[in-house]
Amino acid sequence: MAFDFASEIADLKQTFASIREVSNIDQLRSEVAELTEQAAAPDLWDNPDEAQQVTSKLSHRQSRLEKLEKFDERIEDVELLVSMAEDEDDDDALQEAQDEVSKLARELSDMEIATLLSGEYDERSAVITVRAGAGGDDATDFAQTLTRMYVRWAENNEYNVQELDTSYAEGAGVKSATIQINAPYAYGTLSVEAGTHRLVRISPFDNQGRRQTSFAAVEVIPLIEQTDHVDIDENDLRIDVYRSSGPGGQSVNTTDSAVRITHIPTGVVVSMQNEKSQIQNRAAAMRVLQSRLLQLKHEEEEAQKKSLAGDIKASWGDQMRSYVTHPYQMVKDLRTGYEVNNPSAVFDGDIDGFLEAGIRWRKEEQQKAEEENALS
Repeated sequence: MAFDFASEIADLKQTFASIREVSNIDQLRSEVAELTEQAAAPDLWDNPDEAQQVTSKLSHRQSRLEKLEKFDERIEDVELLVSMAEDEDDDDALQEAQDEVSKLARELSDMEIATLLSGEYDERSAVITVRAGAGGDDATDFAQTLTRMYVRWAENNEYNVQELDTSYAEGAGVKSATIQINAPYAYGTLSVEAGTHRLVRISPFDNQGRRQTSFAAVEVIPLIEQTDHVDIDENDLRIDVYRSSGPGGQSVNTTDSAVRITHIPTGVVVSMQNEKSQIQNRAAAMRVLQSRLLQLKHEEEEAQKKSLAGDIKASWGDQMRSYVTHPYQMVKDLRTGYEVNNPSAVFDGDIDGFLEAGIRWRKEEQQKAEEENALS
């Protein structure tokens, strides 16, 4: 079947018109100007973390603004290319035009997803913790595989990744691992990964080669910023120091530099061992503790709203995704129905399809809940 340029280009125009309508381009220009001024400050790099945040936000907004401002022109260019190619019966030029239309469609999909990330903390960097669940060595190995999956996703997108804490299992893999992905909208994008993940495979740890099901839990929280505020009473904290350890209990540090902070009223525990000094680990642990307490505060507020509004059917459920490598190859998201037949690629960081489907699903569920509340 011949490629229907007229229909495809019409769809591009219609979709872009909708995106442009909900995108505040004037505000985006203002933000770019303000961030450009901050980036030019002579003392910017006196605080490297803040400087990284400013330059990253500036780059992200400049890229988004440029795409919004030039997209109409790019559609006109491809229309002209199609017209000239058809007049001259130039198959090579028509193929070039088809490739460009497909590229524009992919970029529009990314832009459309960006418009759906409008939550209070969606713009933040993300702190991801993966914990092994039921399944013994298979579960701890699975937890390590999932952690690597998120690291590879970040690296594929050229995002900065920091390893904050790793608790190695006595056998294979990790009991838990915490990483920080520094990028605009990392939290909003990755928050749909939160939940229970399930792996079905032939266990490499079973000498009889039997099939094993194992589980891992993924927690995603927004990174705390200096403008946030959660009151923490020092008397509510229990702070323990210990020596960092590597795989199999191997000691990797001869000093008590690792830090574990317990927030006694909530029971929230944060461990940090990847920085070089106890002071650095304590500061990093306090930031993650602040983030978790902030998340807990908002979850309590949301729970109160839901109890007042009645039951909203927008639950993620216990198992949100299954990864199967035997007896067939499949990764399927149980909320959205999105699935692929290449677990190896997924474990290597190819999760954009799952993220996009999850973000769209979440928005649809939110809209349904709002409609139900309006009718009640």
